[in-house]
Amino acid sequence: MLCCMPGVAFVPALLVSWSSAAFIISYVIAVLAGHVEPLVPYISDTGTKPPESGIFGFMINISALLGVITMYIRYLLVEKQNESSHFVRSSCNIFSLCIGLMGCIGMGIVATFQELSVPSVHDIGALVAFGSGVVYITLQSIISYKSCPQWNTYFVCHIRMAISVISCIAFIPMIVFASQISMTKIDWTPGEKDYTYHFVSAICEWTVAFGFIFFFLTFIRDFQ
Repeated sequence: MLCCMPGVAFVPALLVSWSSAAFIISYVIAVLAGHVEPLVPYISDTGTKPPESGIFGFMINISALLGVITMYIRYLLVEKQNESSHFVRSSCNIFSLCIGLMGCIGMGIVATFQELSVPSVHDIGALVAFGSGVVYITLQSIISYKSCPQWNTYFVCHIRMAISVISCIAFIPMIVFASQISMTKIDWTPGEKDYTYHFVSAICEWTVAFGFIFFFLTFIRDFQ
C-alpha cells in the first residue's frame, strides 16, 4: 500500500478509509442491535448506545486526529508551493487551517459527549464540526483554483468545488429541519411526530459527511 502511495499520500487515504469505516461499522452494529431503524438515522444516533457508542467514540476521535494531521500537511504543502508561485496570501492559508482545526475539535466533542447524555454540548459540537468543515472545503476549493494550472488540474478543482457546493446546499436544510424537531430520541419510526424533519435532516447530514470524505479523497494525488 505504501509503495503505491509515495510521499504522504497514505495520510488522507487513511483518513478516508478510517472515517468511512467508523460510520459504517457503527451503523451496522446499531441496526443489528435494534437501537436505530435502518432507514437513514442520524450519524450520532448510530453511536449513542453501547456497544456501538464505544466504537463510535474511539474511531471518530482517531478520525479527528487524522483530520488535524491531513489539514496541517495540506497547509505546509500550500505554503511550500506558494513560495515560488505566490498564488494565495499566507493569511488565507492560515485562516483555512484554523477553520479546519475547529471542525476537528467539533468532531472530538461529538465523539466524547453523546447525544442522549449531554445533548446541548453534542449539538454544539456537531454544528461546529459540520459548519467549519463546509467552510474549510470551500476555502480549499478556492485555493485549488488559484493554484491552477501549475499545482492542480482544473478537473480536480471542478470536482472539489462541486463537492463543496453540494455540501453547502445540504448543510442549510440539515440545520433548518433539525431545529424543527421538538424531541431528542434515536428510535425514529415513519409516521410519528417530526419524523419528516428528522428524515430530511438526516439525509442532508449523511450527504455532508460523505462530502467531506470524498473531498479528502482528492488530496491523495497532491500529497504524493
